[in-house]
Amino acid sequence: MKDSDNLNRPTWDEYFLKLVDEVGSRGTCDRGRAGCIVTKDKRILSTGYVGSPAGLPHCDEVGHEMHTVTNEEGIQSRHCIRTAHAEQNAINNAARIGVAIEGSTMYCKMTPCYKCAQSIINSGIVRIVALKDYHGASRTKEIFKQAGVEYEILGDMETYKDM
Repeated sequence: MKDSDNLNRPTWDEYFLKLVDEVGSRGTCDRGRAGCIVTKDKRILSTGYVGSPAGLPHCDEVGHEMHTVTNEEGIQSRHCIRTAHAEQNAINNAARIGVAIEGSTMYCKMTPCYKCAQSIINSGIVRIVALKDYHGASRTKEIFKQAGVEYEILGDMETYKDM
């Protein structure tokens, strides 16, 4: 029997989601350390992780910049706005070096937020695969459906301190 007979290769989705975790390890905000990868035809086009804009202080250095948001039902949630999200950074990194991401798939730690979802739709990404769900993603799911963006959530809800 050859060693390869017992090899349990991950699916492409599993493979890219494992890499998302590694990309996220570069993040500079401990509220998720999210990573993101944009792929097309089983090739990585761009990556991004949670981090402050270049040259500005990071949460890990100076603390979070927390804002409280009250949704229509009166439920409040807390959000750190110091950093750009992993999805934003993956899209921005592709734009910076001139890589077209139209027709691509995005792999994320969590379901993207509403603002990231808008950028995802406008950049032409057609499929999202998220490892976990995000508590503030109800509008994201609505506009993905309206725009015809396919999305899959493979796990449970992401939780962290001070939600």
